[in-house]
Amino acid sequence: MTESTTITVVPANQASAADLRTVFGERGVPYDCQCQWFKSPAKEWRSMPQEEKEARLRDQTRCGEPESGTTSGLVAYLGGEPVGWCAVEPRTAYPRLRGMKVPWTGRDEDRDDPAVWAITCFVVRTGHRRRGVSRALTEAAVGFARERGATAVEGYSLITEPGREVVWGELFVGARSTYEACGFREVSSPTPRRRVMRIDFER
Repeated sequence: MTESTTITVVPANQASAADLRTVFGERGVPYDCQCQWFKSPAKEWRSMPQEEKEARLRDQTRCGEPESGTTSGLVAYLGGEPVGWCAVEPRTAYPRLRGMKVPWTGRDEDRDDPAVWAITCFVVRTGHRRRGVSRALTEAAVGFARERGATAVEGYSLITEPGREVVWGELFVGARSTYEACGFREVSSPTPRRRVMRIDFER
């Protein structure tokens, strides 16, 4: 468990399924995706029924199963209310990452190294943004990965520019400034607005 001011972050299996549903909501991009975009090939994801996406997320997170040894992310609470989600797992758990340009451009990386973990998605409920939830989730994800044997954890951030409007859906990968504040360093810049951010742990 990680706390930041009034924000508490727990592994998703220690949260209830109802709390996770509250974070993902009943409409919009998070609800539609159920954090399955990186977990599924494009054709499969497009044709997957909503009920299947929700079932897969429940199975992956093991919500309501505190004794489970596995889960796929973290849930944030603000004043006891569920407000945020972060997906963090071994990079190999995200099949779509393997074929994308962003993680690999300009890098000589073993794509099948299970000790490298990835943060792929953030969800923060409307009305609770700009209150440090994403930063608390990022900090917790670092500790979560390290405690489970990761040698490194990385994210695929978006650059936010002063005066340039950012559609909230674009920031599901996290902002570079948030990663920097949590001690990540930039390891590549595959596109003008994307930066791969990473922390390597001492062995």
